[in-house]
Amino acid sequence: MSQVDAAKVVATCRESFLKGNVKTYDQRKHHLECLLNFIKDHEKDMVDALKQDIRKPSTESIGFEIAFARNETINALNNLHEWMQKEKVEKPFLMVGKDVHIQSEPLGVVLIISAWNYPVQLILHPLIGAIAAGNTVVMKPSELSPATANVFEKYLHNYLDKDCFTVVKGGVPETTALLAQRFDHIMYTGGSNVAKIVMKAAAEHLTPVTLELGGKSPVYVDKDCDFYTVGRRITWGRYVNTGQTCIAPDYILVHRDVQDKLVSAIKDAVKEFYGENPKESKDYGRIVNDRHFKRLVKLLESGTVEMGGETDETEKYIAPTMLVDVKPDDPVMQEEVFGPILPIMKVGDVDEAVNFINSREKPLSMYAFSNNKKVVESVLHRTTSGGFTGNDVLMHAAVDSLPFGGIGNSGMGAYHGKHSFDAFSHKRAVVIGDQKLESLNAIRYPPYSEKKDSWLFWLLSKSRKSGKASVIIYGALLCAIVGFMLKFYNVVKI
Repeated sequence: MSQVDAAKVVATCRESFLKGNVKTYDQRKHHLECLLNFIKDHEKDMVDALKQDIRKPSTESIGFEIAFARNETINALNNLHEWMQKEKVEKPFLMVGKDVHIQSEPLGVVLIISAWNYPVQLILHPLIGAIAAGNTVVMKPSELSPATANVFEKYLHNYLDKDCFTVVKGGVPETTALLAQRFDHIMYTGGSNVAKIVMKAAAEHLTPVTLELGGKSPVYVDKDCDFYTVGRRITWGRYVNTGQTCIAPDYILVHRDVQDKLVSAIKDAVKEFYGENPKESKDYGRIVNDRHFKRLVKLLESGTVEMGGETDETEKYIAPTMLVDVKPDDPVMQEEVFGPILPIMKVGDVDEAVNFINSREKPLSMYAFSNNKKVVESVLHRTTSGGFTGNDVLMHAAVDSLPFGGIGNSGMGAYHGKHSFDAFSHKRAVVIGDQKLESLNAIRYPPYSEKKDSWLFWLLSKSRKSGKASVIIYGALLCAIVGFMLKFYNVVKI
């Protein structure tokens, strides 16, 4: 795609937006219903594409991607009317009689740059929010998931107006050409290196961005645990989608007294989930491409391989692997793993774990396991991360009423559910009054006086809140006093 072609795509979407083709409630509802039909009609096409791109098991394709996107669309349809309503806010006394509220308005033309690891979910979720918020959208699927990108390019335009919602396939040249254009918002999901390129391009047009990145999401495992349960939950979270999940448990900090129990539990869980030979399991996928495969193989040189470690370059297969005796300066601890490798480090207690976590970049997610609630809450309150789940993994991302997003090196901004609507909306401050009672406004007009200053200061001063009844009584009394004093002291002519 040339810069000219990219400019034409964006210009078409902007013209559609300015014509008002996507802004009303009925239009947004219609587009969401069409998108829902696309998801229902092409479920099998998406499952087949995901299997082709990454050998993703159909259960994971449906549960983590298609059903997830379908439910997100239904949630938007169920709540769209409420989301679009103006938001009433508290107003000061001087605004009595005026309509003061916040109105959510569409931003304009949105660019969504998606990732390959969940290529259905990571295109559709932002698209749902952008449609609900009343925007036109340019979608750039990842070139590393070409079969899934083909499904979107081939079928989506049969459901959504191409002049409003456009799919652009391609790699770096196409992405570069799009980033040279002026958008009203850009959402990028992927790694921090490319995110910096996106931010630089956006800065040229002062375009706001939402960045969903990753990082090394830590797990603290306390000595007071049910290790059968902990082992199964961590195993599922680490090796689902072959470990290629941005919020997967990236490394474990385990109390040194119970490392052997945890290691044994994870081994048992891997055997339960994937059998004696995971390579033959229909429920275990493959690494996305040769580059990522080779990157992951180098990480196997860290620590000691306690489980797995087998690889097959021709199939891009890496067995579910666990590393022990890992050191903080090992290669596997310097970057997000993003694959089926689980490093384990021993710590003396929760304080040591928290100090280690806080010495590193803020992660996208964080997990803590303990039967002692105080230990879980200690990790929660003494650290920072995009999201947190106690005694489980990944599950905070499955709650559409919670924001999903990172902080610092793991991203900025959040989405899912109402938070997606907010991410692609402008919160417009609105005050609407009338032309009556002009005499009451005279206190703010020149000529100024000390008497006006004292009254204005008193009227604008906030006080600590008390009970609701007291506020009502105070407000009524204030109105009476102000009216009387304005007349009595001739501050204004009435």
